[in-house]
Amino acid sequence: MSFFFHGFDNSSKYEDMNLMIEFAYCLAYCAQSVTVAHTWLFCSVILFPIAITFYITWWFVHFVDGFFSPIYAHLGIDIFGLGFITSITFIFLVGVFMSSWLGASVLSLGEWFIKRMPFVRHIYNASKQISAAISPDQNTQAFKEVAIIRHPRIGEYAFGFITSSVILQNYSGEEELSCVYVPTNHLYIGDIFLVNTKDVIRPNLSVREGIEIVVSGGMSMPQILSTLDSCISVERSRSERS
Repeated sequence: MSFFFHGFDNSSKYEDMNLMIEFAYCLAYCAQSVTVAHTWLFCSVILFPIAITFYITWWFVHFVDGFFSPIYAHLGIDIFGLGFITSITFIFLVGVFMSSWLGASVLSLGEWFIKRMPFVRHIYNASKQISAAISPDQNTQAFKEVAIIRHPRIGEYAFGFITSSVILQNYSGEEELSCVYVPTNHLYIGDIFLVNTKDVIRPNLSVREGIEIVVSGGMSMPQILSTLDSCISVERSRSERS
């Protein structure tokens, strides 16, 4: 009888050891799976922006190449990228022509016809405003400066762009207001606020940097923001020391 219980105890020990070994294997497998998943996720995070950049660039090259490549294919010339080079050259020549007096006259005449079309004129006006927002020409640029305003309550700030300035006339006198465009869901969908010019904070950021911050959802925001006033004071102090 004692031998029976002794054998039963040994079998229980063997079962416990087997369970412990299986549990250890499970832990090792889970740890390995977690490591593989973490490595895969890390590599995906690194390769994702590279893949997106290459995909968009490849699509853009094919898109631009498609304007003139059918002409070369009809002529029997099959050289990849020749249509892309021709398109870029054509755009450059059009820009040079439009910079002249004759080109500006032709453009004005074309706009006159387009703005009299019922549905097309709205598309043209919207696309023209979008191109004017990122135009390198300061005279036609819709976004004048990057601005930070206190909104919606004290202690909270909103990121926007100064588009124009107005003078508010009331019984107490005149007040200069800045028209600040604050994007919401998209760069060209947002709210317009009229803020006192003295209350507008102007960070040391270009309009292109501000657009990158909005498009990236704030992920490209620098860790330290300095205002233009602080930069001017630092430069003055340095000049006084020298």
